[in-house]
Amino acid sequence: MFSLPLAASGGTPPVTTEMLVVFAVVLGSLVLFVTEWLPIDVTAILVMVVLVVLGDWTNVSTAEGISGFSNKATVAVLAMLILSTGVSRTGLVQILGRKMADFAGTSRRRQLAATIGSAGPVSGFINNTPVVAILVPVVSDLAHKGKTSPSKLLIPLSFASMLGGMLTLIGTSTNLLASETAARLGEAEGIESLHAFSMFEFTQLGVVVLVVGSLYLFTVAPRLLPERVPAADDYLAEYEMEDYLTEVVVRESSPIVGKTVTQAIDERRFDADILQIVRGDDRFIEPIGQKVIQAGDVLTVRTDRDTLASIAAVDDLSLAGTPESESELEPTTQEEQTLVEVVIQSGSSLVGETLKSTGFRSRYDANVLAFRSRGETLRSRLDDVEMRVGDTLLVQAPEDSIDRLSTNPDFIVAHEPDEPNYRTEKIPYAVAIIVGVVLAATVTPLHIVTTALGGVVAMVGTGVLHPSEVYDSVDWNVIFLLAGVIPLGIALEQTGAAALLGSLVAATATMLPAIAVLWVFYVFTGLITGVISNNASVVLMIPVAVEAAVDIGANPFAFVLAVTFAASTAFMTPVGYQTNLFVYGPGGYKFGDYFRVGMPLQLLLSVVTVAGIAVFWGV
Repeated sequence: MFSLPLAASGGTPPVTTEMLVVFAVVLGSLVLFVTEWLPIDVTAILVMVVLVVLGDWTNVSTAEGISGFSNKATVAVLAMLILSTGVSRTGLVQILGRKMADFAGTSRRRQLAATIGSAGPVSGFINNTPVVAILVPVVSDLAHKGKTSPSKLLIPLSFASMLGGMLTLIGTSTNLLASETAARLGEAEGIESLHAFSMFEFTQLGVVVLVVGSLYLFTVAPRLLPERVPAADDYLAEYEMEDYLTEVVVRESSPIVGKTVTQAIDERRFDADILQIVRGDDRFIEPIGQKVIQAGDVLTVRTDRDTLASIAAVDDLSLAGTPESESELEPTTQEEQTLVEVVIQSGSSLVGETLKSTGFRSRYDANVLAFRSRGETLRSRLDDVEMRVGDTLLVQAPEDSIDRLSTNPDFIVAHEPDEPNYRTEKIPYAVAIIVGVVLAATVTPLHIVTTALGGVVAMVGTGVLHPSEVYDSVDWNVIFLLAGVIPLGIALEQTGAAALLGSLVAATATMLPAIAVLWVFYVFTGLITGVISNNASVVLMIPVAVEAAVDIGANPFAFVLAVTFAASTAFMTPVGYQTNLFVYGPGGYKFGDYFRVGMPLQLLLSVVTVAGIAVFWGV
């Protein structure tokens, strides 16, 4: 075996070929996670395959490579996602959110209190990712009705759910993964203090973090949050569509008279869409593809000014003006909602696809007027834009189409249906099942995997969930991500790479006390989580943290908790945590908004969390 001794390392293991290969795999995976050249779940599976193929150097066998699929954390997360969907189908969280909204009224302070108060505590018992997906439309409606910019409420919604996720073992997938990783390390290395987390193992610290974080969100965050989205609910103004929507009149001599809407514009030459037809007192919106155009029709066209001029010249159209507000794009029945924001959900079948490849317009009877992606607003060449998780689409569609979109697991519609189809009669069953799952995992020897899977069966048996909804409830991206990155942690442990990194960090103990080394791990985990998945950062950092703790004679369990809390409270970027992506578009945020609000909070919680760990568990 080739090894490269490290001079002046003082007990640091020698660098071996196996370690270098694993470090290369880790570096490659980090690059792919950050650049998103491949979807993160595909990257995770690629990492798994590479580790097995290079098994002679990574020490990962085929069985160990696919062990992530049978890992208790993976199965527990799968079950909890299904249980969370069951609760959402009853409308329980939405009803709680609406009651809080009624309490808030037009008072911005009450609106903020309602947002934090509804997201935080609930996220301790229902996976926090679906909680945010459920509450985005509730909070958006609350903001618009209360004449408040959604930008003032949606980041607090995401952050509060992340804080609440640290109340219990089941609040977030990161906790479950950290629990199983700690248990495996404890067994493999004979460290008695390392064990799987109990349901309320760290609840006391979670309460402290939630209270401190909530106070920050209530007092400091409002001063730092910009009003990116106008308080008035007018999407045309918000998306600055004035130069991209124009009304034209079809002259009698126009060559498109007698053609259908689909035939009217040559899409190979022009980037343009006909959104609606006004004919006398009638207005027609989607589906209008087969509607025959007549002389005198007023067409609303989405395109830029230069393209419009070319179309008008070719098709003999006269300009009639620009819709000044979204009311001019409404059908005759004004109470119908025809413009709405739609967020691409994690696990959506549209991720990686384009509007053209999915046939979005005909598939959903809806027009896309604009994109908001990673803080950038796109209004042209929309057909070829590749969709990513968190992208927000400004959609025009009939009311029934929007209702269908709101029940589609591919989307989060940032507007609650006027008559939501909730199974409110099943609320007692859903609550009883969740309480039963938690109690059984707390007071009996049963593992959370067993109780959660039992809860899934109970959800279907009582009709809270229909059997066909079980598979749609699972965010398969998360499941494949977990299954793919777990072998990476095994490789770090079995090749000694984690021990090497841990000993290098432990060397700082000659200059820093153990509690300062603990703080360093918290901060570094938070930073790395800001650019890769929180689950990936836990897998990478926990083995290293444990080795460092052993080397300096500190409490390994304290270091595991520091990494777990840091990975679950990564506030500084929109890509570090899925809930941040869900509010990115509807809040109209820019990348720097997360850093401006999240950096002080993360620094504050680094001190609070590390101090809390020292008080409750010792360092």
